[in-house]
Amino acid sequence: MAEGIKIEVFRLKNAEELTKSLSDPASRMDTGSGAAMTAALSAALLKRAAALTAQLLPENERVSYIDRNAEILRGYMVHLIDEDVKARGPLRRALKEGDERNIEAARQPAVAIAAEVLNMMGQALELAKELTALCPKEALHYLGESAELAMAAVKSSRSYILDMSDKCSDDTYRYVVRRENELRLADIAAEADAVIQAAEAVI
Repeated sequence: MAEGIKIEVFRLKNAEELTKSLSDPASRMDTGSGAAMTAALSAALLKRAAALTAQLLPENERVSYIDRNAEILRGYMVHLIDEDVKARGPLRRALKEGDERNIEAARQPAVAIAAEVLNMMGQALELAKELTALCPKEALHYLGESAELAMAAVKSSRSYILDMSDKCSDDTYRYVVRRENELRLADIAAEADAVIQAAEAVI
């Protein structure tokens, strides 16, 4: 009987293994996985702030909502560590085969997880901004820290997306991707700034 194929599951690795793998040029991990890791840390701090707020306001439905969704986001971002590896599989195969047409076709799916991280962190920051009005002062710093990490995940994701799109021969596609990401980054940065300012106001 043939042995089963062993599938490497990155999300189950410890911090030492994950960061070592990400630093290895031969690894299947790439920027999307790193952004997802950072986003998971951001969501974890958002969850912590929400949980502390829920202790103070146990009957508040919005706090409960934010608490639940912060945990969902945390788990989803961890899940995306491996999804990024899968999403870039076609690009790895195309690069190995050397067919330029297939390589170009595979670039767009390769950035799918980085784009998802970027968008989900935008949603996380919207929750964090809402929570600033309810969060106890002693826990507000967690929201500020969460926002800083969210922006790191967003900016690294955007950098990877733009790098991939810049290799595309379609000028219109390159322009649209760059413009869309400029606008999205501006919106997300405004949310992050509001959260960080709220946190820093009590430090």
